[in-house]
Amino acid sequence: MTVPRSASGRPLLVAVLGPTATGKSALGIRLARTYGGEVVNCDSTAVYRRFDIGTDKVPVEEQGGIPHHLVDVVEPTAVYSAAQYARDAATRIREISARGRLPVLVGGTGFYFRALIEGLFDGPGRDDAVRARLHARAVRHGVEHLHRILHRVDPPSAARIMPRDEKRLIRALEVWLLTGQTLSAHFAETRPPLPEYDVCVVGLRLPSEDIAARVARRVDAQWQRGVVQEVHDNLAAGIPRDANPFGGLVYRQILEMLDGVRDDAETRALIVRENRHYARRQLIWFRKEPRVIWLNGAGERDDTFDAARALIEAHGVCR
Repeated sequence: MTVPRSASGRPLLVAVLGPTATGKSALGIRLARTYGGEVVNCDSTAVYRRFDIGTDKVPVEEQGGIPHHLVDVVEPTAVYSAAQYARDAATRIREISARGRLPVLVGGTGFYFRALIEGLFDGPGRDDAVRARLHARAVRHGVEHLHRILHRVDPPSAARIMPRDEKRLIRALEVWLLTGQTLSAHFAETRPPLPEYDVCVVGLRLPSEDIAARVARRVDAQWQRGVVQEVHDNLAAGIPRDANPFGGLVYRQILEMLDGVRDDAETRALIVRENRHYARRQLIWFRKEPRVIWLNGAGERDDTFDAARALIEAHGVCR
């Protein structure tokens, strides 16, 4: 089989991105089936084993026989960075191309996508003492205090990181304190992991009311599939509450429900609201990506598929 290439003769990577609950997985699988492709996950929650229902992983029986990569690749207690993801994804993508298949990147984690396409400074190892001091400042003065410090020393990073994103604010300040060089300066020296690829990026977006309705249906389905029992099982298996997946949407709220913070109905309603806020943040992030060509429609729709196919074929994909 001929390796799918762009009109320029370079290997082609198709990416299907966008906010949560827009039908990215359905579109990605259909495109992979059409063009003889394989799916590469671009979701930071799907990399963890044992966390399946709350992360909305596509069940094997719904994958249509399409291989899916970088799903269930690390233990819940592992530290898996965006830089490591970029290295792993670049390897998988090149392997898919070498098999004469089309790599189709699917997901909603913008930081992972940027790390893969533009490169990411891996930076020095974590310094727990530095992080503890910065966290203490956030507790004492508020997380926005860290954002103000970052704005003084590294305005480009401050513009990119949300004012209440304590984790990334601490990392940016940690890099500056440990290396004497700002995170944005390190980024400027970073090389992209896939320089030889032409990337066709399809973005999906829907009105917020549609996303809310779709998320509500998804949460109902997660409850029916046993997401609460999944949390019980993972706790019983000895996975600590501070494991990364437990800090994500759905799991964090269920842990609070089990602690008596709110009841079942309130928990479901909160998850829907938090997903709407998350979708808004995702859209803000992806709007900053100049490569994205936006389609206004759910990924399951035929007209969305037709529009995506037209974009891909405009890049010269081999059929």
